[in-house]
Amino acid sequence: MNNYIPQTVLITKRAMDIILSIIGLSLCACLLPFIGMAIYINSPGPIIFKQMRIGHSNPQRTEIFWMYKFRTMHLNAESKTGAVWAKAQDPRITEVGCFLRKTRLDELPQLLNVLQGDMSLIGPRPERPGFYKKLEHAIPYFSERTWGLKPGITGLAQVNQGYDRDIEDVRNKVGFDHAYALSLVSFITWLRADLHIIFKTVIVMICGRGQ
Repeated sequence: MNNYIPQTVLITKRAMDIILSIIGLSLCACLLPFIGMAIYINSPGPIIFKQMRIGHSNPQRTEIFWMYKFRTMHLNAESKTGAVWAKAQDPRITEVGCFLRKTRLDELPQLLNVLQGDMSLIGPRPERPGFYKKLEHAIPYFSERTWGLKPGITGLAQVNQGYDRDIEDVRNKVGFDHAYALSLVSFITWLRADLHIIFKTVIVMICGRGQ
């Protein structure tokens, strides 16, 4: 299903993923111990949180992988509720976690997912299996959003809308995801789209506009 994407785009996109992930991890290496210490002091427990997510898909199969993040919620935050969307003033989120989410620093460990090939720097946000089937039935063309491309740490939907809080948020994001997929049909439109998304992501991080 990725035959609509030229080989030049696929190869360059993967090369950019690897190079920028290595640069990002190298530049942030000095921050990682301090982030880990702050998380543990604020809420003792694991520093890294892993969560199963839906990855690259095609009509024959769908990949599932473990996505890594810095832990931003209290331990066993969903033990009673199960998988639920985050909300404003969410009591499950710690004080340090709130800062990490606003600056998107909680997503730094996902650079390892990119290096492993589970994710790309830019693409549709990978969904949780607990929500996937419900969303697939409720939103037309939802599953097709990751056909032929890997999910991303950031993307057109993420920089324009932020985190999902309900099914309507996801419905709006699907349009952005398909718009990004259309940009991959040529090298120039893909490069322009990725540079635009990277720039907006940096602005979100500096201004603390994450959620």
